Parts: sequence; C-alpha cells; structure tokens
Amino acid sequence: MTNQNRKGIIAFLLLSFGIAWAAWLITFALGILPRDPRYQLWGTIPGFAPALAAILVRQFVTREGFGDAGWWPRFRHWRYYLCAWWLPLLVAPVIIVLASISGLSQPDFTLQRAFAQPELGSTTPPDFLVALSPWGIFLPFLFLCLISTPILWGEEFGWRSYLQIRLFADQPLKAAIVTGLLWGFWHAPFILAGGNFPDAPVLGLFVFPVTTTLWSIIFGWLRLKTGSSWPSAVAHAATNSLGSVWLSLLFYGGPNSNLVSYGSVLAWIPLGLICGGLILSGQLQGEQAVE
Repeated sequence: MTNQNRKGIIAFLLLSFGIAWAAWLITFALGILPRDPRYQLWGTIPGFAPALAAILVRQFVTREGFGDAGWWPRFRHWRYYLCAWWLPLLVAPVIIVLASISGLSQPDFTLQRAFAQPELGSTTPPDFLVALSPWGIFLPFLFLCLISTPILWGEEFGWRSYLQIRLFADQPLKAAIVTGLLWGFWHAPFILAGGNFPDAPVLGLFVFPVTTTLWSIIFGWLRLKTGSSWPSAVAHAATNSLGSVWLSLLFYGGPNSNLVSYGSVLAWIPLGLICGGLILSGQLQGEQAVE
C-alpha cells in the first residue's frame, strides 16, 4: 500500500464515520428514530457520507482524480445488473425455507400478522398486497428498489468504488472482508437506535458486520467485473427493499425475527454459498476494471 493510498484511506474513514455518525446523532436527538416515517428523508444524509468522503478525498486529499471512480453505469454489463437486481430472489426463499424447517419462525404471506402490530398502526394490509399473495407480494418491492438505487449509490460510491479497491488491491477477498467489517461497524449508531435489529440491538452489533462482509464480497465482485459503482448500488437497493423490507413483513410479529431477517444469521447460509461459489471459481481474481 502506497503512502498516498494510506493517507486517502485514513481520511476517507474519518470523513465517512464522522459525517454519518454526526448526522445520525443529530437525527436521533431530534427524536427521529429508524422506525419513524420521517427517517426515510433524514436517513439519506448519513447514507451519502461515504460518497461525499470519497469525492473530498479524491479531489483534495490525494488529488488522484476520478479515473477509477466508477461514475458511469456502463449498461453493456447488463447481465451483472440482472444478477444484482435478482440477488434477493436467490437468498430470501432459502431463508424462508430454513426458518420454516428449523422451527425458528413461520412466514405469514397474508401479512395479517405484520399489520396487526402497533408499529404498523394495527391495521389490515393494503388490498393490493393481499391480492398479490402469497408470492406475488414481492413484486412491488422488486420495482421499488430501482427507485431507491440512486440513494444507495451514496454508500456504494464510497465503500465499493473507493475503499474496497484501495485496501489490499491485489487481494480482493481480503479487501472485501476488511471493508465489510468496517461497513458493518459504521452502522453502529443506526443499529443501537433500533434499526435492523430493533429487539436486540446489541446482538446486531456483532451479527451485522458478518452479513455486511458477505455482502461486500458479492457487491465487490459486481464492482470488479463492471468497473462501475451502479451495479452494486442496485444490489444494495434490492437487498434493502426486496430482501430486508419484504422479508421482514413476512416474519414481522413472529418469533425470532432478529434471526430470520435478511441481515441476520439465517442469511449467512445462502449468502455464504454464493460467496463460496465466487471465491472457488476464481471470480474475485483479476484487475479492477476502470472507466
């Protein structure tokens, strides 16, 4: 690692953590917690901290420019976009099956149980969701993720298109592991405030970095193969909307919800199998693509 890279990485981490954690602390001090509808707006501020940090470091700290920044979508790699978009369709069904056969929890495809919870207003689920049951209810979330992709780009442009290609540049697996652990810890204020693991935030501090490490391997592979930050942003958006939100609705109000979520222990099995396939097939080898 060159001195320039080391200097840039330190500056990036200080800015990413500093901006995001300050934004989270101010937001939570105002009483806007992750389950507050207002958080959907306020939460975008820390989400863009990694991108802002990467831009500032590239422009003013290392002055290396944006040659390998992955600005452009590069749609000729459309197959990787499909992989990113449909990733949760491989992972979520496995979680559902594992949760059911292990007895940890049972999904409720009618969503009656989820919407009966006070947090969702103790109402009945929208008619259009019920009409799409049992499996079709994922369709709205499948397209919602395309709308949220530009928001999640804020994280991916930083983590994947700056840090992960700087850390151990000749060892992409090692870079993915370290980036994933740092990325998971970066979420600490959000987790402690009730995000991702609302019933067990302390458990989330230990569980989530493992999940983000697995995500980093997959998202880093997308970045490696396309030279763009956008496919990993699509994968991140699909993970949040189709994976996390849809899956959470199916299990919400049931037992062990902290273990059967897309970001928790059961997800490690399908995600681990995908990561293992990428590693064993040599997909993580090769030089990073550039603009």
